[in-house]
Amino acid sequence: MRVFWRKGYESTSLSDLTAATGVNRPSLYTAFGNKESLFRHVLDHYMQGPSGYFPEALAAPTAREVVERLLRGAVNLATDARSPTGCLWVRGALSYGDGPPRMRREMYARRRAGERALSDRLEEARASGDLPPDADPEALARFYQTAHFGIQVQAACGARRADLEKVVEEALRALPAPVSEA
Repeated sequence: MRVFWRKGYESTSLSDLTAATGVNRPSLYTAFGNKESLFRHVLDHYMQGPSGYFPEALAAPTAREVVERLLRGAVNLATDARSPTGCLWVRGALSYGDGPPRMRREMYARRRAGERALSDRLEEARASGDLPPDADPEALARFYQTAHFGIQVQAACGARRADLEKVVEEALRALPAPVSEA
């Protein structure tokens, strides 16, 4: 996971993967099939491990807490000294280039699934009055996913934690107030 995280999908070679795992190529192929299949496994592991804050954020009781946990989770991950800077997902997507179309589709489908999950959660918030009736959960989900990934890109480019925290505060100001506060 850390090799893909540091180098991105395209820049990671099979030699990198065998060196990191201590497994020879035939065993790597036997275990995972190919680099694409291994990367899919890595993405699954990443979503349950380092990026596990995302599903936890979706379970928060209010829209504000959902967004805040999502963005603060991104800041925490992006600035964790034990991990490569930025996130595996962004590095994998940005380094993908002109790789096989099925992997581009895979990355797109996974990104859209996360955005849909956030949109669905924000739709629940709108239905309960936690967001105003004119709020657009789809647009809000796209906006906050963009902020989420932008935090990772900024961190990979050297942004300080304090600056990323300011991004979170500004993004939270953009969230429509609940009906009871409007």
